[in-house]
Amino acid sequence: MRRFPDPDPGNPDHRSPTSYLLWLAAYQRNALFAGALYGIVHVVAQALVPAAVGKAIDTGIIARDQRALLLWGGAVVVLGVVQATAGILRDRAALTTRLGASYRTAQHIARQAARLGAALPKRVAKGEIVNAGVVDIGRLGDALAETARGSGAIVAIAVVAAILLHTSWQLGLVVLLGVPLMVGVVSLLLRPLHRRQQRLREQQAELTGRAVDIVSGLRVLRGIGGEEVFADRYRADSQRVRAAGVAVARVEALLDGAKVLLPGLLTTVVVWLGAHYVATGRMGAGQLVAFYGYAVFLVDPLRRLTNAAGRLTQGHVAARRITAFLALRPEFAPSAVAPAPYQGPAPLTDPASGLTVAPGRFTAVACASPADAATLAARLGRYTDSAVTLGDTPLADLPPDEIRRRILVADNDDRLFAGPLREELRGRGSDAGSGGRGRGVGLVGRGSDAALERAVDAACARDIVEALPDGLDDLVEESGRNFSGGQQQRLRLVRALMADPEVLILIEPTSAVDAHTEARIAHGVGELRAGRTTLVFTTSPVVLDRADHVVYVQGAKAVAHGSHGDLLTDVRYRSVVAREETE
Repeated sequence: MRRFPDPDPGNPDHRSPTSYLLWLAAYQRNALFAGALYGIVHVVAQALVPAAVGKAIDTGIIARDQRALLLWGGAVVVLGVVQATAGILRDRAALTTRLGASYRTAQHIARQAARLGAALPKRVAKGEIVNAGVVDIGRLGDALAETARGSGAIVAIAVVAAILLHTSWQLGLVVLLGVPLMVGVVSLLLRPLHRRQQRLREQQAELTGRAVDIVSGLRVLRGIGGEEVFADRYRADSQRVRAAGVAVARVEALLDGAKVLLPGLLTTVVVWLGAHYVATGRMGAGQLVAFYGYAVFLVDPLRRLTNAAGRLTQGHVAARRITAFLALRPEFAPSAVAPAPYQGPAPLTDPASGLTVAPGRFTAVACASPADAATLAARLGRYTDSAVTLGDTPLADLPPDEIRRRILVADNDDRLFAGPLREELRGRGSDAGSGGRGRGVGLVGRGSDAALERAVDAACARDIVEALPDGLDDLVEESGRNFSGGQQQRLRLVRALMADPEVLILIEPTSAVDAHTEARIAHGVGELRAGRTTLVFTTSPVVLDRADHVVYVQGAKAVAHGSHGDLLTDVRYRSVVAREETE
């Protein structure tokens, strides 16, 4: 089967919510077609039941014809079986459509998140991503799945109107005029519903984002006593969301009332006219029963039609948010220049700051401002655009995958994922790091259990593993919440060491451990990474003393370099690493 291409957010034709819904419909065209077909068969069989019942009454009961009664009674049974079978198949096709559209959209969201990379948290709030990946994809699936019932409802109304026109053009005309009138009234309610749902969707995303921030920073909030402040903010935001939800509920209540009232009025008119025709002899008793059955039957397809309109409205709102997310572009476009052949370890240079990281050495950088460390690490790892070079090659000329294989930036905002600890620490396994090219000295047997044991010892995480009931086979809970902050930091360091990249950049890797553990980590990382390029941003004297080379950065510029002992004669450096006050 031919694979249907993914939508291109860069194409203006694929940016609108309607175009995305049409793309999903085209992608699910087989299931959609099957669902619509089974839905039509289901409602046509259901629509023919009153006609068969009416014939059974007129030709069988009133005429006292047992053969006709059995014939039309059998027709009712057959129509019931067809209706039930088609309904089951319709629901199966609708479920396939719903799940297919939801999962396909979830894939697009995940790919876009990976494409944006480090730019994601700067461009999109956490709550927006959570809502898109949980709420919006479900509404898109529901919108497409409802087409099976909606198309069947349209056909059912047309079939009933044709039967009524054939039997009595007056009653048929009432139905043909009444249905568009009801659709028009419902459409008047859908427009304000669309606006209010859009407003509610935006406020829900903001509230979810605030909740995520509170949960992720709960320990910090407790430490500074900020729980009440954030609780008050969350309470105020939740009240705004509640008010927006009530506004949506008001319109939905009117819409639900219209779904009952309008079909009920139409049913009343049809039954009244039918009874009048029977009383004047223009219609038989069986036809009256059939007409009453049609009037009652019309309530269901009309309700399904209005439900489908409501689902499509919700799907359109969800599609608008998803297409806005898919249209985001990375901060800088990947290079189209083919990378030069790998020449072995090379120096990493940032011309803007004057920082040069020599290959194969343990370099430490002490920054007067923590913001400078984050800025420099982002440049060196090409998370922001810069003129940084790896050897003679600008990072801007290297594909992102090549940069990620050769340069790894690990900081304290990294997360531990749920699952077996052993697999979490292995990371990408044997395909990580420098991609197996020109590796020189590295973590021998990288990805093996022996390599993992050496990395655990180097990060001074042996006590963590031994305290677990199943050791490395124990499970990590979501975000590593079953470990303390210091334990998470050491486990993240193990994972970074297991990746074994050509250049490893660590940001304050020992900030959450005591001095004794810090010294052991500095010694272990130095030994394990011997002959490999390691850059550590830190102001810890223990780590700085272990480094082969130390650079002092002030005002985003490298202003001094040498050994830790030599730089202690510089009052600026000493004031930062020894926490001294300068006059």
